[in-house]
Amino acid sequence: MPEAVAWNEPRAKAILAEFSGLEGPMLPILHALQEEFGYIDAAAIPLIAETLNLSRAEVHGVVTFYHDFRHEPAGRHVLKLCRGEACQSMGSEALAAETLRDLGVAWHGTTTDREFTVEPVYCLGLCTLSPSALLDGEPLARLDRGTLVEALEEVRGQ
Repeated sequence: MPEAVAWNEPRAKAILAEFSGLEGPMLPILHALQEEFGYIDAAAIPLIAETLNLSRAEVHGVVTFYHDFRHEPAGRHVLKLCRGEACQSMGSEALAAETLRDLGVAWHGTTTDREFTVEPVYCLGLCTLSPSALLDGEPLARLDRGTLVEALEEVRGQ
């Protein structure tokens, strides 16, 4: 995962200028902002609204509708735990509850040491290998508490 840079308005305006000419530019702009900064800063909402001649409410509605857009920076590592039906049938809900408890976070939360952000995902297409997850975009399959803890420890501090 590329290292995000600190929010700055001049860079955000450059991204807006780069993507505003596209047809249907809001999602490409939001993805580019999140790629650059690691999240969608609240200060971006009025900039996007002004650039695209939309209301702030319209922009806010899009940002909050899509769960992949973050409102604050993520931890150094992002764990996405599958909550799809196949994974649930193989124990993913208990695994998720244990993991959230062990890390001391709720869904979409980031650990106090900023190492991990935990997010739900509703199907990774790894149904025959459930329960599954993504850790920094890499698939993990046939998880149990031990294998998941091992994977988290492996990336911790990298």
